[in-house]
Formats: sequence, C-alpha cells, structure tokens
Amino acid sequence: MSRPFIPSANIARLKESATLAVAAKARTLKAAGVPIIDLGAGEPDFDTPAFIRHAAAAAVEAGATRYTATEGIPALREAIAADANRLLAAGAEPFTASQVIVSNGSKQSLFNACMACFGPGDEVLVPTPSWTSYYEMLELARATAVPVMGDPQNSLKVTATMLEESATPRTRGVMLNSPCNPTGAVYTREELEEILALAAKHAWWVLSDEIYLRIAYDEPAISVLQLAPARDRLILINGVAKAYAMTGWRIGWAIAPLAVTKAMIAVQSHTTSNPAAVSQYAALAALTNVEAADAAVDSMVEAFLRRRNAVLDALGDARALALHPAGAFYLYIDVSSFGGDDPGARFSEALLDQHQVAVVPGSAFLTPNWIRASYATADHIAIEGMQRIARLLSTVR
Repeated sequence: MSRPFIPSANIARLKESATLAVAAKARTLKAAGVPIIDLGAGEPDFDTPAFIRHAAAAAVEAGATRYTATEGIPALREAIAADANRLLAAGAEPFTASQVIVSNGSKQSLFNACMACFGPGDEVLVPTPSWTSYYEMLELARATAVPVMGDPQNSLKVTATMLEESATPRTRGVMLNSPCNPTGAVYTREELEEILALAAKHAWWVLSDEIYLRIAYDEPAISVLQLAPARDRLILINGVAKAYAMTGWRIGWAIAPLAVTKAMIAVQSHTTSNPAAVSQYAALAALTNVEAADAAVDSMVEAFLRRRNAVLDALGDARALALHPAGAFYLYIDVSSFGGDDPGARFSEALLDQHQVAVVPGSAFLTPNWIRASYATADHIAIEGMQRIARLLSTVR
C-alpha cells in the first residue's frame, strides 16, 4: 500500500489560484458543450499586435532558439531601463540595464522579489482586496502577509494612515498595485506620495506592481517612478502581458537596486533560468517600436473604455453595487445581499449553475462579500454576462 502524500512545510498552507481555478472550470464546461460566458479571465481578448508577432517570427528564423543570460538579453534590458527612465522626474538618476531582470511573466518577477527581500518573521502589508497570488508568494517566502482592508467608500483603496495602523516592529514592506486587480481602482498622486513617504520613514520595501499602468481611463495612472524621492527600497514590477495583449508570451521584469537585482538573478538561475528567447525578442519589439506600440495600446484601451461604460449600463439598478473602475478591466460588485458566510462564493456558484456565467468570488481576494467580473471579452458577451448578473442580483434585492 502506498503512503499518502504529506506536503512539505514549504507548501502546507498554500492555496490554489482561485482565478486559475475558475478559468479551468469554465474551460471544462465549455468542452462539455455548455455555452459558458467566461467573465473570470484576467487577460485581454485581443490578438498580440501584428508587428510584435512578425518580430518574433523573424527572431526565430535568425536563431533565437537557445538559452540566453538568466537575466535576459542585453537589448531588452536596455529597452526596459529606457522605458522606465521616461517616467522619472527631471534630474533623477536614470536606471541602467544592470538593474533589470527579465522573468517568465511579472508573476515570477514578484515571486523573485519576495524571495529576495522577505523571510521568516517578516511582515508585509498587503492592501486588500489584492491579487490573490501576493498572499501566497509571501507564504512561499515564509513571510507573513498582513491584509489591510481598503475603504469601500474610496474604491476599496487604503491610505497611509491605514497602513501605519496595521504596522508592527516586524513590518518590512508593502505591496502596491495601481491600477488594481481586482477592483480597477487607481491611486491618486497624493495617495501614492503619502504611502511612499510612510515607507521611506520606516525603511520598508515597496513592491509596486504596475502591470496595468497603461490601462487607465479617467486620467493617466501614476507610476511610483514619477514620485519616489529615493529608490533604494523600491522594486518596480511590470511586463508586456496586459497592455500589449501578450499574456501567453510570459515576459515580465523587475527593476531594483543593483544588489537586489543580483539576488533575484540568483533566485531565478536556480528555478527557471532565462525566459523564452523568442518571447524576449517579441517584447523588445513592443518596447522599441514606440509609435506602433502606442497606436495598438491606445486602440485596446479605447475598446476597454467602451466596454466599461457598456457593462456598467448593463447592470441597470445594480450599477450602484459596483465600484467605478478607473483602470484595468474588471468590475468589482458587492453581492453581500446574497447572504451566508461567503456571499460571493454562493453567488458565483448560482450564477454559473443557473445563468452559465463564470466570475471569480471575492473570497479569492479576502473580500467574501464581492465578486470580480472581467470585461476583457467581446462587447456583446460582456454585456450579456452583466445582464445575467443583474438578473440574479434582482432576485435577492
């Protein structure tokens, strides 16, 4: 008789990604012939722009099929540094390519940073709701994630005061994400300035995930690079996945103080090594063909804005239950009226079973009274999905 598997202490408390679990269930139902409307996906539905695909094909023909340096090809690291430098205030010391590490998506960049900066006994403040993987990455680093609940009257954002009230002598860092997944909230210049000042006062690490930075509607989203008076405790994470519709290419990066970058390179060298060579050349095309890239990104953001307005209208009277998303491509909807210990899970299950719509329950983001619905899909599909959500909500309101 075989012995049962007992997980090691490294992963004993690790939870499966709820967003990926929803996507997998939706795919299974679709494969079985169920006409599912999938509003759980966190990726653009657009094709990667043609000029990027063509650059990748040319790179393969030119021999980009072998290992590269763990930290990425020099040309891409230089392009990433140059792209970041455009955001810096006048007179700020520019980034160099040596401060950049390219990884297999921004998820690995975040993981590398957590492993390099945090460990047992360290506490890290996580504005909540936040992307589900933040909490688990910190768990893998054997640090302690400290959720700081956002204010529902302010799009579930946190303030510097709220962060300071949750801090202890063991606090070592804070995770930022603006525009935010799952809420679509965008932090203002003033809000970010106050948080950065607090972090500097306590010498906390700031991990700023800016993967949705270019997907903002009401006004441009602010990068911490435009504000930070010092960068010795700042790690910026970004990538090509969301803005350039390149989720499957798996290219993200981190920019950090040189010693931290070297530590992250060491971590990556013993886990995945370099990202796919052809994907690096595709990302290089996205960052260096600025005119074509800007036109493609602007076109996709315009479509997301149109969808945002359309899905808010589709909610009808239930619109008041949704946060106003100023960025990203999600609606965060209050379904607490559904009742029970986990209204979001109950609502999501009923929505899938009765109306064939897949969404992510808010418990994935530590806010069980909510659901996340993505509008990164065709207009008519997103609208129909939101109308079905409104119908289910109307049965309990």
